Amino acid sequence: MKKIGVLTSGGDSPGMNAAIRAVVRCGIEADMEVYGIHRGYEGLLDGEIHQLSRSSVGDILHRGGTMLKTARSDRFRTEEGQRHAVNMLDTFGIEGLVVIGGDGSLRGGCDLDRKGIKVMGLPGTIDNDLGYTDYTIGFDTAVTTVLDAVTKIRDTSSSHERTTVIEVMGRHCGDIALHAGLAGGAEAVLIPEIEINLNELCRKIVVGANRGKQHSIIIKAEGVSVSSQELVQTIEERTGRETRLVVLSYLQRGGSPTYRDRMLATLTGAKAVELLKEDSSSKAIGAVNGEIVAYDLQAALKQKREIDREMYDLIGVLSK
Repeated sequence: MKKIGVLTSGGDSPGMNAAIRAVVRCGIEADMEVYGIHRGYEGLLDGEIHQLSRSSVGDILHRGGTMLKTARSDRFRTEEGQRHAVNMLDTFGIEGLVVIGGDGSLRGGCDLDRKGIKVMGLPGTIDNDLGYTDYTIGFDTAVTTVLDAVTKIRDTSSSHERTTVIEVMGRHCGDIALHAGLAGGAEAVLIPEIEINLNELCRKIVVGANRGKQHSIIIKAEGVSVSSQELVQTIEERTGRETRLVVLSYLQRGGSPTYRDRMLATLTGAKAVELLKEDSSSKAIGAVNGEIVAYDLQAALKQKREIDREMYDLIGVLSK
């Protein structure tokens, strides 16, 4: 294999640049030409493809976001769009593709795999919602960002003796809320995987206040069935305590990647090039028990992410 491409797709995540850097420099070291595809699958369809050199990826290791930019593509979801993508890769002589993104992005890689393109999928998403890997690129940075915000919010929440609901990302997976809640000392964590019990939540706030707690921090994933505004109103009405909402939103996606994310991105990027050099079949690359692993791409995306119930229960014990 002499020519490979790399793209980032879907939501950006800290560490994507570190992965791109590893793919480019390891690819060049393996005597390959490496082409960057801008704006994900949308850019692929438009032919936004440029050869990258070692210097192209200089000084990006520590930067958040993605130098290749990213976009979502409705055109690529069609059969016609996918055929056009394959033709575009063939036009540039690109024989293998590294896709850095979340579930939807890697499923796009599966579509190309079924049409004969060798695809290496890297788990680039802050949500940590891919079942085949313990952690995804960007997750650790996102949790660190949330923890920093929780620490600051706790100061003012305590000063005003109020309850604060902090909404974090996680439409279908509550891992950001779960990990930040445990490490940040939240009174309660609300996640999509476990049904919310408003009576139990409000009772816990009242009991804590009667015991002398000056404030309560509730971390809520965005995918919870009850809206954040409705939750704030319900807590305030039932507990009689002033309640405020803080939505962290895209703040969680930015920032310089942590050590863990830089390492995961770099090692998975290097593994992707190694597998392409070996002319391997399409793979999803991640980390399990501290080791870099590669599974069949189609099979990997069928693995479901299971919530860590022990961690969830421990939050309840520690916040009493």
